[in-house]
Amino acid sequence: MYSKYLESRKDLIKDLVTRLNKKYPYAAILGKHVVGKTIRVTTRMTSVGDTMEKQCGFVAKIFNGKTYSEYSFSDITNKSIDKIEKEIYKKIALDESLLDNHVNVHPLKDEPLVKDFAREVEGKHFSTEEIIERLNNILGKAHSYSEKIAMVMAMFTEYETSALFISKNRELTQVYTWMNVVLMTVAAEEGNMKQARCVGAFNSYEKSFEYVEKRIEETAQLSIDLLKSTLIKPGVYDIITDSSITGLIAHEAFGHGVEMDMFVKHRAKSMHYLNKPVASPLVEMHDGASAALSAASYFFDDDGVLAHDTLIIKDGILQTGISDEVSALQLGTEPTGNGRRESYKRKAYTRMTNTFFMPGKDKIEDMIKSVKHGYMLFETDNGMEDPKNWNIQCVCSYGREIKNGKFTGKIVAPVVMSGYVPDLLKSISMVSDECVITGSGHCGKGYKEWVCVSDGGPHLKARCKLS
Repeated sequence: MYSKYLESRKDLIKDLVTRLNKKYPYAAILGKHVVGKTIRVTTRMTSVGDTMEKQCGFVAKIFNGKTYSEYSFSDITNKSIDKIEKEIYKKIALDESLLDNHVNVHPLKDEPLVKDFAREVEGKHFSTEEIIERLNNILGKAHSYSEKIAMVMAMFTEYETSALFISKNRELTQVYTWMNVVLMTVAAEEGNMKQARCVGAFNSYEKSFEYVEKRIEETAQLSIDLLKSTLIKPGVYDIITDSSITGLIAHEAFGHGVEMDMFVKHRAKSMHYLNKPVASPLVEMHDGASAALSAASYFFDDDGVLAHDTLIIKDGILQTGISDEVSALQLGTEPTGNGRRESYKRKAYTRMTNTFFMPGKDKIEDMIKSVKHGYMLFETDNGMEDPKNWNIQCVCSYGREIKNGKFTGKIVAPVVMSGYVPDLLKSISMVSDECVITGSGHCGKGYKEWVCVSDGGPHLKARCKLS
């Protein structure tokens, strides 16, 4: 349900925007109200708290004819509107000496649009008590699977985001929801401990729980199997990725690398490779809040730009990047609906949303049979990329050895993929006909500015350095 709080402040925000537009060529205000909860049940405790996305407030973006400035505030009332207006005038007044090296830009486009958007939870809602009961059932079944399961954590997270965007010509509202169920099992034996996890991420209580509940034994057994894992012998191998690792490659290899605020700062090598080959001809890659239904799906971004489906790579050729509104203005391109903030208190950056490779025509069975010696890699752990030099490092939770087209039963963990991005992407020789996109995590810009993201795709066969 759309935020009653934002609705109650809508007329005041419209009034403030009208006042600002009398003085400035462009003024717009974004309001955000995010509510939700995280419920965690472990072997030793149960806790209920707010979701990390929780926030409520407003941010004004103003163009004074020379520069763009922003001012955030947590509330607005009939009594405070005059004070807020005066504070905005005061705070965005810049010393002329600071304008010596400013970038010359024009006012943002403000095309007329008045529209309300909504994406409600699919199916039945669960109460807090029902959620705790199901989490406890998951925990109990995982513990009963084996005496080697030393600790279990089952967690549920949900959030509901309401947003309001008001400018001179635009009046937009949106409300959307998402939820995750996470199971983590820890197996222990003779001082050795290993963990495995399973995530159900859907816009549905029922689907999220059912996904995990069907995989309790599988997850517990994996944590036990990992007790026998060894370190991989470093080298260059044929690899097959599961959808999680495919998504990690998409996210790190050509997600951050095509965030176009990095083009403005000349910190992205990809800006020099537009319309050039950067991957195998089998590769097609997308990003966009409307490109898939997942955790990063919304109707308009924090700049008031409608959600897009951006084709980044087609037939191995780099087509374009993704951008927020101000970066696109500086570059002379169209914004792609990727302007996102950690909160109303933070700056909008170009950020990924749903980032994924499209499926191909190969069968996973044939892909495995084609490997003489290599590994199938599973479960994203973490990753990072250097957009300026195109180096990549991705950590996979584990890998399963393949010899002569068959799994040997050997497990290696963890596994680090590293190398030069185009080398990895150009080595892709097979792409499966399956495609899975999962949204259960967050991504930072550097070490901060966290936003919800999703990624995924089909299985890929490639060649990469592993250690």
